[in-house]
Amino acid sequence: MKNESDFIASGGITSPEGFMAGAVSAGIKYMNRPDLGVLYSEAPCAAAAVFSTNKVKAAPVILSQLRLQDGRARAVVINSGCANACNGKQGMKDAMGMAELAARHVGVAVDDVLVASTGVIGTVLPMERIRKDIPEIRIIADGGHELARAIMTTDTVPKEVAVRAGGFTIGGMAKGSGMIHPNLATMLCFLTTDAVVDADYLGAALKEAVDISLNMVSIDGDDSTNDMVLIMANGKAGGEPVVAGSKRAEVFQEALNKVCIYLTRAIARDGEGATRLIEVNVSGAASLADARIAARTIVSSSLVKAAVHGSDPNWGRVLAAAGRSGAALDADKLYLEIGGICLVKDGAPAPYDNDKVVRHLDGDEVRMDLKLNMGNAAATAWGCDLSEEYVTINSEYTT
Repeated sequence: MKNESDFIASGGITSPEGFMAGAVSAGIKYMNRPDLGVLYSEAPCAAAAVFSTNKVKAAPVILSQLRLQDGRARAVVINSGCANACNGKQGMKDAMGMAELAARHVGVAVDDVLVASTGVIGTVLPMERIRKDIPEIRIIADGGHELARAIMTTDTVPKEVAVRAGGFTIGGMAKGSGMIHPNLATMLCFLTTDAVVDADYLGAALKEAVDISLNMVSIDGDDSTNDMVLIMANGKAGGEPVVAGSKRAEVFQEALNKVCIYLTRAIARDGEGATRLIEVNVSGAASLADARIAARTIVSSSLVKAAVHGSDPNWGRVLAAAGRSGAALDADKLYLEIGGICLVKDGAPAPYDNDKVVRHLDGDEVRMDLKLNMGNAAATAWGCDLSEEYVTINSEYTT
């Protein structure tokens, strides 16, 4: 069995067999756009998730963490426009109310329904609208595209993907444009598969995929109260179970990584006010932890992001960010390329064509490759430039 997976044209969260979805416009914050939806599986699912490590957690996160303790789920109800965070006892009451309404609508046990919310912190859910509109959601096989639109806040485009591999399919959707920074999970992301997956292995596979993808993206250095990455596996594709250490597990992990990296890049590309996707590759690190922290520090640096926005090849900011990251390094061993052009060799300036570097920085995607020459570990992080539009969006977010 080859470790190969293929993207599905126009694929998304309901591409795997047995998953359905739908969404409606409930006017939670915005009018005339979908903002409330349900993802549902026709069969019981093994499920796993990673959540925000922020000590201020939204009620939907707390409720979903509790319900996932048995490693099972059947549906998730999601809203945008209101985070349902910092609302005290009312927040938990409303999260449980959403779950009860969704459970009744799709006909499953309430304990099998998870909840996710995104939007402004400290605002109360308009439960009268939610009670009225959840029963109006049409749960259909191709409803994933509408649901992907419903979870958007400041996102400018929906983020969806699906791949087929080894006789099964993995689908995914995500939202995230601001308040994004590596901290276990960094946005709302939902993954589905029709593979038969061992419940214990599913959680380990998700963590591995998140560590190399969604945990390696940063828009602005802030992580949210509502972060959640969920995967549900309903086994509808049949076949041998995916268990740890098997060849089938290798294929599953490769496909899951592919889906998560695709969504990670989509989030970075659509950062608030962004005009460029930044990819930072760090190699030659003494350890994987060093490679990851160096890459994330560089891509998170406001000075690096601002330089990219201005197409300024100010490579000193890249080295300075690496130097304060905490990764082991020797300044005299550093080697830096931007767009495949060497700017620094052995820690000192190298002759380069400035105009070529500027042209690369002017493009839609900016790639930086930093070699630490301390070992063999490598990691990649993704982010975006910092523009005036980011300040505009976030200075008017609640108004």
